[in-house]
Amino acid sequence: MVAMAIASGALAQQAKLPPLKRQASAEAVVKEHMEAINACDWTRILAQDPANVEIFSPNGVLAQGREAVGAMFAQVVKPFREGGICGLKFTVEHTQKVGDTLNVQWRAEAPFLAQPYRCADAYETKDGLMQAQVTTFRRDDVKTK
Repeated sequence: MVAMAIASGALAQQAKLPPLKRQASAEAVVKEHMEAINACDWTRILAQDPANVEIFSPNGVLAQGREAVGAMFAQVVKPFREGGICGLKFTVEHTQKVGDTLNVQWRAEAPFLAQPYRCADAYETKDGLMQAQVTTFRRDDVKTK
């Protein structure tokens, strides 16, 4: 759910990387990810990301490794008015499971949006962790009032 440039030094503003917290299934990994995103909880998001996690975003933006993903999510969990996504509520509309990958169509809503924003992500899980995410989310495409 991220198509933001990785800001250097952003990770330094956050607490150190949290310990890993494995989930019982691919569905549980994605459920925890969505709940953590809705809570804008950087620690919960990163607790599922192993050392070699990768996030593939539009326009060739790629975050490789836990530290880079942590820096990216440090920008994501800012308030919407500051360039983040906090204040949006993400709701899963449809899921297709292929092995340990969940393909998810979702919508984002908020009182300050002109209309709901719909998007899709593929969440590849492995051993109860988020191994990779492919997202079509482009924050600049979200229309506000």
